[in-house]
Amino acid sequence: MYKMIEREDVIRIPPHYLGQDLEVVADYLTRKNFEGRMDHLNRLVIEATDVEKIGEGRIVHGDGAIFQRVTFKALVFQPLLHEVIEGNVVEILKFGAFVRFGPLDGLVHISQVMDDHIDVDLGNMRLVGKDSKRDLRVGDQVRARIVSMSMNERSPRESRIGLTMRQAGLGKVDWLNEEYKERHHIPEEPDKKKSKK
Repeated sequence: MYKMIEREDVIRIPPHYLGQDLEVVADYLTRKNFEGRMDHLNRLVIEATDVEKIGEGRIVHGDGAIFQRVTFKALVFQPLLHEVIEGNVVEILKFGAFVRFGPLDGLVHISQVMDDHIDVDLGNMRLVGKDSKRDLRVGDQVRARIVSMSMNERSPRESRIGLTMRQAGLGKVDWLNEEYKERHHIPEEPDKKKSKK
C-alpha cells in the first residue's frame, strides 16, 4: 500500500559540502540516504520531498561533519500481511511464479497457484493445471494475498514475500472474469463481424 508520510531524521553532511547552499545539500543528501531504503516499520521509501532543515546542525568532535536534523515528506510503499495485491507475473520457475506488485516481488509457490495439479512447462515459461488446463504465464495479471513476509531492510528487493492465489476471489484476472460471467450468467459479447451482417 502506498502512503504519504511526514518524517523526521538526521543526515550527515560531510565537510566537503561546507560552503555550498546547505538547503540544496540537505535535499540531495536526504534523497540519497532514504530513497530506496526500508525504515524500521518495513516501509520502502520511494521518494523524499519537501526537505526542511530543523535548527542548526551539530558537529561531533573528531568527525568534522555536520549532523543536521531534517523533516521531509516521503512516499512509501508498505506491504501488509494478509493484504490482497494485484500484480504481474515476471518470472516462472519450477517451484512457482514471481509476481511484481508495486516496487517489490513476491513468490506464489507452485502449491499456491490453483486447486489443481500443476505441470511446469519451462520451455514455454508457464504453469498449467492438469485437469483445468488453465495456464499462468509471464505478463499475466493476477490477484493474490500476502501470506508471509521477511523484509530485508538493507536490500528491499531481496525481501522474501510469500503469496497465495488459492482462495475465492484470487487468481489470474482472466480466470476471475470467466468465473464471474459463469456465476452471473453473463453471455459472451456478440461477434462484431456477425452483428454487422
